[in-house]
Amino acid sequence: MPSAAPAKFFVNQGVVSSRADIQHLLRPLLKQTVTYRYFRARELVAHGTGWVERVVLDQPDVSTYFTPLAITLNIDSFEHLEFETRPDQLLVYALVMGDERVVLEFAPVGPTDAPSPFEPRQLAFDTSGYVQMELLGLEAREEE
Repeated sequence: MPSAAPAKFFVNQGVVSSRADIQHLLRPLLKQTVTYRYFRARELVAHGTGWVERVVLDQPDVSTYFTPLAITLNIDSFEHLEFETRPDQLLVYALVMGDERVVLEFAPVGPTDAPSPFEPRQLAFDTSGYVQMELLGLEAREEE
């Protein structure tokens, strides 16, 4: 008597290919700020931070896109999802299609100990090699 295969079982990490499971795993990202890194093969192509507006399934007319303002994830754009739990108990998601992958992580909220590599910085200009000169105007000639 053959029995049906049991449902898969994951604890803190795994590779998920079921579209419904991918949708359920990505649901906590909805309306959250995340960082994203886009890799082609092993080369980092793009990165940023954005707001997850939508997670969709069975909508072939909706594209997946990542911008600093908005992110939409269409489950059908990817072959599978890899996930793992970081030591701080937050998840790291990797959406994979062929040799391309997008890694998503919750963006830190509030002050952190280490500055983010994506944080804007004031441009610095080293002036130690320059001398400041003051030019005298017409007033100096009148005194002579």
